[in-house]
Amino acid sequence: MDIQAIASQCKTAAIFMSALSSQVKEAALQGIIKDLKDNTDLIIAANAGDLEAAEKQNLEAPLLKRLKFDNAKLLEVCDGIASLIKLEDPVGKTLQATELDKGLTLFKVSRPIGVIGVIFESRPDALVQIAALCLKSGNAVLLKGGSEASATNQVLASIISRAGVEAGCPKGWLGLLETRSDVDHMLKLERFVDLIIPRGSNEFVRYIMDNTVIPVLGHADGICHLYIDRFADLKMAIDLSVDSKCQYVAVCNATETILVHEALAMEILPILKIRLEEQGVKIYGCERTCAIIDVEAATEKDWQTEYLDLIVSIKVVFSLNDAVEHINRYGSGHTDVIVTGDKKRALYFMDHADTADAFWNCSSRFSDGFRFGLGAEVGISTNKIHARGPVGLEGLMIYQWRLMGDGHMVKNYTGKTAKPFTHKPLTKKFS
Repeated sequence: MDIQAIASQCKTAAIFMSALSSQVKEAALQGIIKDLKDNTDLIIAANAGDLEAAEKQNLEAPLLKRLKFDNAKLLEVCDGIASLIKLEDPVGKTLQATELDKGLTLFKVSRPIGVIGVIFESRPDALVQIAALCLKSGNAVLLKGGSEASATNQVLASIISRAGVEAGCPKGWLGLLETRSDVDHMLKLERFVDLIIPRGSNEFVRYIMDNTVIPVLGHADGICHLYIDRFADLKMAIDLSVDSKCQYVAVCNATETILVHEALAMEILPILKIRLEEQGVKIYGCERTCAIIDVEAATEKDWQTEYLDLIVSIKVVFSLNDAVEHINRYGSGHTDVIVTGDKKRALYFMDHADTADAFWNCSSRFSDGFRFGLGAEVGISTNKIHARGPVGLEGLMIYQWRLMGDGHMVKNYTGKTAKPFTHKPLTKKFS
């Protein structure tokens, strides 16, 4: 089946997906968990083939780590689906109710977007998360994963699609794209695709935006910062730096640059160097950092780099404002952390850092849909419209205005004898 036929089938399915009951969606998600576990050997065998081929092609270590889909990953995604089941159905919620006049009531009701096209990196677990989120939110979905994971993605998509249909989802609710040319074709299918979510580099996201008229919810680089303020607790600052950088390096919410206030630099940098190097981290530093600890000099490019590896850049800053200015200049608007004992300075940081996720005294690694209680995420948006930060169920919803009357006509509300509108806020739900 060609890409247009797949997208057309998805568009038809989306109409029925939007009206599925909570019971059908829950049964489908339960079925997906069961079928994934029942087919563990098949999934892992397919992934082993992908890993072998990727190693022969000398795929970089961080990408190999993302590609791996073992028993632990399978259990993790199943736990994510289980937590998603427990969340309230986001479809059909009354967001606002207004009486326009007696017997004429306006409701703003949450609705699915329709067909979501998601282009994601070599992470098979992302396919499972995205498909489950789209199902729960009543959306149909077109998925395009990295070619390195093609065999794993094919098996996972087949299992998930079939489990959904067996539970009552319409046929074609999930479509899998497999080539780069499929992506280019999808970008021209504005009649069928309602939203595209690309996950990848800034250059890739820009390519998508420049080559389609379909709305794009961009998730680009994760150039995340951790700023150690002059009023930071030293032990906390070091512990959070290590966790933010090292807990799992091959992800977009890992810290890539650590900023240190000059008042603490002499005391904290030698200890920070030891702790990071114990984890195998290579450090690049600014001129002032290099004067305090023995590390290689950072270049302008380092401040703009998402390493996704055991590498970090460190810069000594003169003030809180200096830290914020650096973040706003070099950051990607993903996640940025301040470590400080001063609440006013923390709030100043949050108010002035141009970022989707601003954290105080906690690891950047918390920037995640599952950890936020969103069930999972289709990605982290650095956009400033519709959805920002981890995009879970709410980010896959739009709304519909529903007006209920009793023969009301506009002509009675115009002219010299026009009836006035009451525009009275109501607390009632649409039913």
